[in-house]
Amino acid sequence: MARMEQDNDRLNLGAKKFNMWIFIFTSFMLFAAFTSGFIVYSGGSGHGLNVIMPQSFLYSTIVIVLSSGSLFLASKAAKALQFDKQKLYLWITLGLGLAFFALQIYACYVLTFKMQIYFVDPNASRSFVYVFVGAHLVHIFAALLLLINTLIGTYRNIPQVRNMFKMELTSIFWHFLDIIWIYLYVFLLLNHN
Repeated sequence: MARMEQDNDRLNLGAKKFNMWIFIFTSFMLFAAFTSGFIVYSGGSGHGLNVIMPQSFLYSTIVIVLSSGSLFLASKAAKALQFDKQKLYLWITLGLGLAFFALQIYACYVLTFKMQIYFVDPNASRSFVYVFVGAHLVHIFAALLLLINTLIGTYRNIPQVRNMFKMELTSIFWHFLDIIWIYLYVFLLLNHN
């Protein structure tokens, strides 16, 4: 009976992992569509971005790269059955994720109130910056919820198979968002004129 439950558990976990990969693929296509739309629109004369990106975008990039490193260490600790270290690194990742979120909001504040660049702008290239950041922040919010769920699981002493599964799903999604932000940041830097 226990063997049957284990097999069912593995099938359920495999389906959830497949769903995560589908979600990542669709998210990738969403950001590819946004950047393609930006390229098509800004290809016309007078539609360049013509704005220097706020420094907080650079700081948030550093923070999200550090958060990927701390999440990697949490996964490594989970595999080594070092649950106290896993919890510590998950807390660090959560803190860095919240710092990333706050820095992105601050960057939007700088764009809006200090640089006078608004979401509704005659030059839609500038609106795309808000679209990129907003869509990414929605994904980061979901990733923070997934991270909190994983962290709660470590305090509930769930079975190691489920612990590793949660760590794996969280890591896949978090590292994907890290890569997407680096791509968006470099894309904006290369197209700021």
